[in-house]
Amino acid sequence: MSSLQIKEMGLRSCGENVLISEKASIYGASKISLGNNVRIDDFCILSAGNGGITVGNYVHIACYSSIIGRGKVTMEDFSGLSSRVSIYSSSDDYSGKTLTNSTVPENYRYVDHRDVYISRHAIIGAGSVILPGVCIGEGCAVGALSLVKKNCDSFSVYYGNPAKKIKERFRDHLEIEKNFLEELNIEK
Repeated sequence: MSSLQIKEMGLRSCGENVLISEKASIYGASKISLGNNVRIDDFCILSAGNGGITVGNYVHIACYSSIIGRGKVTMEDFSGLSSRVSIYSSSDDYSGKTLTNSTVPENYRYVDHRDVYISRHAIIGAGSVILPGVCIGEGCAVGALSLVKKNCDSFSVYYGNPAKKIKERFRDHLEIEKNFLEELNIEK
């Protein structure tokens, strides 16, 4: 999309150097804020409910990923979603105690709406699913095809269905970020 097309979408806010594929679908644009240096690839869906979606700086949302639901979804600086990641800030009750799906009036359903938080330098591997109420800690890495139902500790690696902590993650990227940002300030 051109800068003009992005502006005409009516986003709550949008930084500089934002790239959004013309093949991406954006719903509830007035509740979506994008920082600087954000890239949203082909066939992504961002559907902001009441809580909205806030994306920080230097964030990549790879192809076929989706962010959906009424709860607020936050992606902090330098976080990223690999392809086919799904983040849900809303989910139907699957117990059978209520009806399900969005075609049924709300008084016959129970939907869990909770915020989702993806912290700085967190990376979510391909095909992973993040459920309502989850906080992915700073520098956390979630391996491909993981189902994340609970909060994930900072600087840890999680993997599996359900996702479990398998090891600590290096913190080298923090020094690299510092050098990168210092270099940017020198060049301006």
